[in-house]
Amino acid sequence: MSFLKKNAPALTLLVIAALFLVVGVWREETEQVFRKAVNICMECIGLG
Repeated sequence: MSFLKKNAPALTLLVIAALFLVVGVWREETEQVFRKAVNICMECIGLG
């Protein structure tokens, strides 16, 4: 029980992050996020 009390903020953030991932997949935003990530990576590397 002390583990949960010590790590409550971290576990709460983990649950919220997982919820946001599920909502993003449910709204079918995965392709848009992937496309933006590829564009950012290409700009950082200097290929774009």
